[in-house]
Order: sequence, then C-alpha cells, then structure tokens
Amino acid sequence: MASQKQSIPEPSELHTDAQALTQRIIDKLALEVGAGASEADLRQWYRASGWAIRDHLFRRWLKCQDRYRSRQRKKVYYLSLEFLIGRTLSNAVLNLDLGDATASAMNTLGQDLEQIADQEVDAGLGNGGLGRLAACYLDSMATLGIAGFGYGIRYDYGIFTQKFDAHGGQLEEANKWLHFQNIWEVRRMSRKYNVQFGGKVIEKPDGRREWVSTHDVVALAFDTPIPGSDGETVNHLRLWGARAIDPFKLSAFNAGRYAEAVEEQIQAKNLSRILYPDDTTAQGKELRLAQQYFFVSASLQDILRDFDEECGEIERLPDKVAIQLNDTHPALAIPELMRILTDERGLDWQRAWDLTQGVFAYTNHTLLPEALEVWPLPMFEGLLPRILEIIYRINDDMLQRCRERFPDDPQKVARMSLIDEYDGRRVRMAYLAIAGSHKVNGVAELHSKLMTETIFRDYYEMFPDRFTNVTNGVTPRRWLELANPALSAAITERIGDGWQRDIGRLRGLEQAADDPAFQQTFAAIKLANKKRLARLISQTLGVEADPESLFDVQIKRIHEYKRQLLNILYVITRYRRLLENPSAVQQPRTVIFSGKAAPGYVMAKHIVKLINNVATVVNEDARTNRLLKVVFIPNYGVSVAQQIIPAADLSQQISTAGMEASGTGNMKLALNGALTIGTLDGANVEMLEEIGAEHMFIFGLTAEEVRAQRRQGYQPADLVKEDAELQAVLDMIAEGAFSPYNPDEFRPIVDNLLAAGEHFLVLADYRAYVDAQQRVDEAYADQPRWWRSAILNTARMGKFSSDRSVAEYAQRIWGLDGGTS
Repeated sequence: MASQKQSIPEPSELHTDAQALTQRIIDKLALEVGAGASEADLRQWYRASGWAIRDHLFRRWLKCQDRYRSRQRKKVYYLSLEFLIGRTLSNAVLNLDLGDATASAMNTLGQDLEQIADQEVDAGLGNGGLGRLAACYLDSMATLGIAGFGYGIRYDYGIFTQKFDAHGGQLEEANKWLHFQNIWEVRRMSRKYNVQFGGKVIEKPDGRREWVSTHDVVALAFDTPIPGSDGETVNHLRLWGARAIDPFKLSAFNAGRYAEAVEEQIQAKNLSRILYPDDTTAQGKELRLAQQYFFVSASLQDILRDFDEECGEIERLPDKVAIQLNDTHPALAIPELMRILTDERGLDWQRAWDLTQGVFAYTNHTLLPEALEVWPLPMFEGLLPRILEIIYRINDDMLQRCRERFPDDPQKVARMSLIDEYDGRRVRMAYLAIAGSHKVNGVAELHSKLMTETIFRDYYEMFPDRFTNVTNGVTPRRWLELANPALSAAITERIGDGWQRDIGRLRGLEQAADDPAFQQTFAAIKLANKKRLARLISQTLGVEADPESLFDVQIKRIHEYKRQLLNILYVITRYRRLLENPSAVQQPRTVIFSGKAAPGYVMAKHIVKLINNVATVVNEDARTNRLLKVVFIPNYGVSVAQQIIPAADLSQQISTAGMEASGTGNMKLALNGALTIGTLDGANVEMLEEIGAEHMFIFGLTAEEVRAQRRQGYQPADLVKEDAELQAVLDMIAEGAFSPYNPDEFRPIVDNLLAAGEHFLVLADYRAYVDAQQRVDEAYADQPRWWRSAILNTARMGKFSSDRSVAEYAQRIWGLDGGTS
C-alpha cells in the first residue's frame, strides 16, 4: 500500500508581548548560550536577546519567501562589492516593531537594551557611501514590498580597522568582525557553485566555445535577513565565501607536507579575505579582478537557478529578473551571463545579447576618470580567457554600430572602444557596463548631467535614451528613527506618526520652525546628542569636547577631491586668528573629522596625519583650546556615524564642484538638523532647491567655473601672493609648526597645493570658504535663527528618502508593476 504524503504543520506563532519575549530570552540564554542569568556577561545577553529576536525575523523571512514563490513576480538583484548594513539587532527590533517589548523585557531582566545592542560588531562589508547606499536600498526595497536581494562577498576581515600611531599616522589592522559568532547569518550548504579561473578556451565540433583546464573554487552562500519597516516583507543579503574544491589533502599531510595540504584552501579563501586588497602590486590587482568575477559568477548561477525553478522559459528572463550593477565592480556579470547563455545553454549570440541587455542596468558613482576601473589585457587573458573573448565580441559589435552611426568620426570610434589601446591596452569596465545595460543612471541631477557632458559624452550621443538620473536617498528608519530616537519622538509628538515611511510628511514641521517651545525642544535634543558624542570623544581620544560649542563635522572617506585639506586650512586660520587676537573669535567650536584613507593612497594618509598633528597642537594650546578643539575620530563606520550625525551642528560638504557624484552623508546630517556649508556639487544642488539658500552656507566655484579655471591654466601660487593670511597658514605647515619632530613632514602637501594646475582647486575656494565660515559664526550667534534653520533642514528633506529613490528605480529602470509582497 502506497504511503500517503503527510502535510507538514506550520511553526507555531511567536508571541510579541514583553512577558513572552522575556521568557524566550531566558530560554536562549540557557539553551543556546549555556549560561545562567546571574553569571551572564553583556555579550552573552546580546547573543540570547539576538537569538530571541532572530526567531521573529526568520519566521517572517520564510513566510515572505513562500509568498514570492507563489506569486512569481519579478525579482530585483542588487550586485555590489559593498554593503554597510551596520548592526542588525537594533535595526530588526525597530523594523519588527518590537522596541517597547524588547526594552521592557531587558528591563525586567535587569539589563539595558542600548548596552546590549552595543555589543554587536558592525559587519565589515563596506568602506563608505557606496556600501551605505546599497544597505539603504535593501531596506527600502523591503519596506516597499519589492522582492529585492543583495549579492556580495562575505569578507573574513572586510575593510581594515583604522588606528593612529604616536605621530597621528594611520595604521591599518585586520577587522575581526567575525571573531565572535555572527548570529544573524545562515550558511546555505545547498547553495554553492564552482567558479572558473585560468585554463584555456577550445572550440567544440558544433562551433561552440568551451572553457577548459580551469582552476576552480567553490562559492558558498551566507544569508542575512533584511526586514522592511513593516516587518512583513523580509528579503535577504546573500554573501559568498570562497572555499577550495579539495580543502585538505590528507595524503600530503600524512607525508609531512603540511603547507601543501592546505595550500589550495588558503589560495581560495583569499578571494573572500578582505575588501579592496591593496592594488599597488600586480598580485593585489589580480586578486581584485578575481574577487569581482568570483562574486558575479556565483550570483548569476544562483539567480538563474531560481529563475529556472520558478519560470524556466529563458525568453522571459528580462520579465522576471532585473540586475542592478552598483558601480563597475560587478560589470563582469555582463560577459558572464553571455557565457552562460551561449556556451552552456546554446543560445545564439544576438538572442543572448538581447536578454542580457534586458536584464542589466548600471549605476555610475564617479566622474573621476582615474576612478573608472580598467584592467590590463594580459592579466585578463591569464585569469579569465573566455570572458575576454566575449568582451572582444561585444566590443566588435558595438564599434560596428558606432561606425555606422558616425561614419566620419573615427576618433569617436576609438574613444568608445571597450579596449583602451593608448595606455597599455586595458579593458574599460565602465564602458562595458554601459554597453551591456538597458539603462545607465547617475546619482544626482548635476552628476547625471555632467556624466553625459564629460566622461560618457560619446556614449550618450550614441545611446541618448539609455541615460537617466536617480538621485540618491537614505533610509529615515536607521538615520533618524534609530540614530536619533529623541528627535524622532519629538517629531511624532508634533506631526503624528507615519513619517517614517513617508518622510514627505516632515513638511509638517515647517509650522513648528518659528515656535520658541519647539526650538527649545530641538536644541535640548541636539545638546543631549552632543554630550553623548563628547563622552565618546573623551573615551576614545582623551580630548574633552565642550557640548556647548558648535560641533563642525566632516565625515567622509579621505580623498583630495573631498577636500579635508580645505577644512584643516581653515582650522589653522581660525587658530592663528585666536593667537593674534584672543577676542577675534568668540564662538567656541569643535571641529570633528572621521574617515579612512585607502592603504595605498599616499596623499590621503598625509592628510590624515596633518589633521591629527594640527589637533595635537591646537588642543594642547591653553591660550586657545577653550574656543577651538579638533578631533579625528578613528575607524569611521555605521555605528560611529549614528553617534556623530545626530550631534552635528554644521555639515561640511566641500568637494570640488563637479567631482562629488551625490553624497549621502549630506542628506543624513541635514535630516538630523545640521546646517550645510558646501559647494554646489552633487546632491547639494538639489538640497539647496528644497531647503532654501538662507538655511545653508553655499560658497565657491561652480562646476562650470572649475572647468573654466582648468582650461585657462589654474595658478594657485598667484592667489597666495594676494592673500597674506593664506600665505601665513601655508608657511606654518611647510615650516614644521605641526611637525616639530620632522619640520619637512608636510611640505609635500604645500607643494602640491601650490602646483600649477592643482586639480582640486583647494586654494581657489579658500577665501570664499573662510567668508562662509564667518557667516556660520554669525548665524550660530543668533540662536532662534539657527534653530529655525535647523528645523527647516529636517522638515525639507523629504525628497532624499531612499524609498523615493527605489520607487524611481522600480518604475523607470526595473520595470516593476508595483510591489511583490
């Protein structure tokens, strides 16, 4: 008699009241952690409470995935080398609406939820804005009910941990974010794929190409759930860890060849060891290229596996799958999909190409030509020979179209080639991304405009309908509700709930901007946040920052175009003025820097050291340190940002106009009531339109004026001759005032600033910047005026929600017909 298939019962629902949660935490502490309540330390309480919250999160995650499978709606896959997701516990508690119950449970257990949450180490999966944007977009996709999934690499050590030596120089140490068990991830042993490297390409009897004799590694999936703000939609971030096909050779080990026994495993795991290996060596460059192919190959195999299970009709691929390339790092996904469709699935070239273009879209994040990835052909040929063949074919087809379109312009054809023939023969990854995508977007209106006028002008003239703009946004859940709970509560009390998912409602705060009582509430919350940050500064650096002073913040990756140098030049100017006339500057100020310099970026590391040395001199000078302090908070990341941003009074957004694609720090800071001092660059332009010029401090050359200066031949030394104060500031640096142990330490910085044609025009904007800082002092002295502007900054940031950004992607790029939940 045939046995009947029995239905599998559903898991029982979990109660969300504080009493049930309290009991579940106690159970987890005993059964998962193996500790009693009387002996548990903070980390053990974190693990127990995390596992209790994870039960809710995973339950909703599984239900959501079942819903997706039953409805078979289009899915979005976001490919990015970076995902700065921050801490998961506090975000899960917020988005699952378990805040009150969890806080009450921890209180019953004699614990503090904030202290418990602080035990979690930030996931080491990103460096800056690129990764934070990706995390915001995952949050918003889940919030909007979109079946959207992230794909990246599970770095063992991620971006480095930043420390400083005795003279303020940056030191890099391994980021041990996985040192303790990551309770939020699930290892998917059923989701592993072979990724090919090396070998050769042969032609089969049927004319198809085959990549053979390769050295393969295994990509193993690790999933982290991503809840939306309603908690009903829970997507995931899937990260790939690299493993060897044969991780341990027992015969070699038994023969005493111990290193040989594990050599393949070590080589394979290097692919997922760290984010952005130092590429100043050939080995580092090759590892970066291998990392990129590793993660896109595994991701595409996984995406197609799901597609085959749910649909299977390959012609419907663009109807069911949208893949967004976050910068050029995942651009190899384009030739990889072509390889799979032609070599493995037998599609003809044109059919495969139509499907590929229908699936991919590319987001550009930089206007810097030197930041657009290129890879040497010999490296490509040795590591990815079949992929290079496909790139050649893509290039031949694209250039033929170009010749037909522009028959009298052979230079345009050469400029558009995916292969740079003039500088060592290299593959241009941005051009590959454009050629293989149906849409290409910039990340701010100015950036998108300049993109079509400058670096991609030829491609825009060839494919004008392919280019569009989607201005970046940030999630108000993490960057206001979670980072600034006191302000969030005050906003809700004033205008009601619902703004967390529709921050356009913050416009309701405009009516409160002139209310003295609300101004006082806003100011008191800001002061409390500043006191919290001052404690962090004291604990980390031993510097006592005055919470009553103006907190002036620049938190960015260290780069010459972001112009931390302009900021520190002004700090020295202010310091000199105080020395010459102690009554010249009345407004106390604390200048706060944070951000990392790439290990191989020599000038950026010089800038870090200069800032720290200026800080040492200024902070130790009893004549001035009551009115001026300078701090560089090390190891910038999401959790550090969540303490700095709510405490900021002034937001520094001072990049060379035309060089910052968008920025998202500018949005987070303004959302929390910081006033912006900045150039007309990136999203600052759109923020100015929304907030109003009287509530920001805009200065300096415009993007067009920057281009004009470069065309005319910028001569910074001429400017210095006409500005005695600037000359004195540069002399202090060059003569060793901030490096008495080595008077010539920072002379290269000064020489670079004075060099003819200095690309970032730091000194060209110096005087306008100093004048703008004077306006800041004057505005801060008028406290009702300042708090009115601060409230209006928060109120008018509705446009800059990542929910709006993702909705635009969904409609104009991904072709979604509404949510998928």
